Amino acid sequence: MDVPFEPWSPDFVADPYPAYAELRATGRAHWYGPTRQWLIPHYADVSALLRDRRLGRTYTHRFTHEEFGRTAPPAAHEPFHTLNDHGLLDLEAADHTRIRRLVSKAFTPRTVENLASTVERLAADLVAGFVARGGGDLLAEVAEPLPVAVIAEMLGIPEEDEERGRLRPWSSDICGMFELNPSEETARRAVQASLEFSAYLRELIERRRKEPGEDLISSLIAVEELTEQEMVSTCVLLLNAGHEATVNTTVNGWWTLLRHPEQLAALRSDPDGMLSTAVEELLRFDTPLQMFERWVLDDIEVGGVVIPRGSEVALLFGSANRDPARFASPDVLDLSRTENPHITFGAGIHYCLGAPLARLELTASFGELLRRAPRLRLAAEPRWNPGYVIRGVSELLVEV
Repeated sequence: MDVPFEPWSPDFVADPYPAYAELRATGRAHWYGPTRQWLIPHYADVSALLRDRRLGRTYTHRFTHEEFGRTAPPAAHEPFHTLNDHGLLDLEAADHTRIRRLVSKAFTPRTVENLASTVERLAADLVAGFVARGGGDLLAEVAEPLPVAVIAEMLGIPEEDEERGRLRPWSSDICGMFELNPSEETARRAVQASLEFSAYLRELIERRRKEPGEDLISSLIAVEELTEQEMVSTCVLLLNAGHEATVNTTVNGWWTLLRHPEQLAALRSDPDGMLSTAVEELLRFDTPLQMFERWVLDDIEVGGVVIPRGSEVALLFGSANRDPARFASPDVLDLSRTENPHITFGAGIHYCLGAPLARLELTASFGELLRRAPRLRLAAEPRWNPGYVIRGVSELLVEV
């Protein structure tokens, strides 16, 4: 049976939700040959499998590549894999538990609380400048600069360091490897970004060893039980995970609001009362990370389909967040939705450590734009980036 899943099609990327509805209606697990993955479209299954320890983000803690029936990555890709494989996102078992515990000592709720005034100041400055210019590209002028600046402040990257301006390009090149079947050119750019970013962070870590500050890198050094590679990988993950979803939620969210004028009008009339539920609904309605992958470490069964060890499952977050079995009227944007257990930030041991910071940034930027640009309107129809996994528009031109 043909599977209605076309992640390289611009039309599918622009609106995957009708295809998701068809996937949910026709089964709980679908084999997709082009990526050799099992697609899992239902909320209950996605939520359960995120917590199921028979699956993992990696398999190398239990098997060699040969034992698992997989081919080792090319040697030329090693700098990317060294960086990626030592970060929380791709660790399992004891290493994940150890590093998450240690990182949590530095990245505490108080750390996020202490960033609130910084986030609000940065958002206010960016939006004020954007409004003064009469609008422009919301992506390049507000959505991207805010989370990157926040992460830079949090890590203690000095404003005078020229590398500060390279954080976003480095992150974009590294995250290209999380798309489906990345090309060799994508891998080359990811390797180069991994080398450059790692070298810069090692130099910055050395500076902080000699002159500690009030930043996260200094706090990670003080933990003492993390290796330098683990610190580097943690910092890169915080940048990548800490801003890609925030950027796309901001821009996709405004694109959604501008296509739902009644909901936008309600939000504008009561931003203080509706903003928190509105942010959660925008995270659900057009999920910035559409898919999360897991390796099957021991045989599992989904909807009567046995998925054997060595397989890979693709957990379709975007589909799960529109599942009518979990959400009332899931294809309706309801900014006052109070019962909203979306899985945009994941679940289980890999639940997003930076979720509170993302919510803080989103609330600040949406709030500032609602207050300072009450007549914000679309100036041109946006185009979608080709990437499906990390899904967003290439620009959002608006007038204020």
